[in-house]
Amino acid sequence: QVQLVESGGGLVQSGGSLRLSCAASGFTFSAYSMNWYRQSPGKEHEYVATISSTGGTTNYADSVKGRFTISRDNAKNMLLLQMNSLKPEDTAVYYCHGWYLWGQGTQVTVSS
Repeated sequence: QVQLVESGGGLVQSGGSLRLSCAASGFTFSAYSMNWYRQSPGKEHEYVATISSTGGTTNYADSVKGRFTISRDNAKNMLLLQMNSLKPEDTAVYYCHGWYLWGQGTQVTVSS
């Protein structure tokens, strides 16, 4: 089945950490750059981070730079997002994206 499935979201206090995972299946994961996006209620999709197909190049939105780290394991077809120093404004549904696929999203809630 061709899909992306996120996991790892939850409720965390401000300053805490979470690690999101995105399991890819049904396509050649290692051939594509991958992205994380997020969406808060009433807001547009917001770009978070990108990683190249080999993992050698990454890019981040200014709002998460220095706090979030995107990585991938091509042997396991897995995309990761390590989120540290979380803030209430990071509360959103987080989506992984690659090729033409979007995952179903995982909720991250940061309490103040």
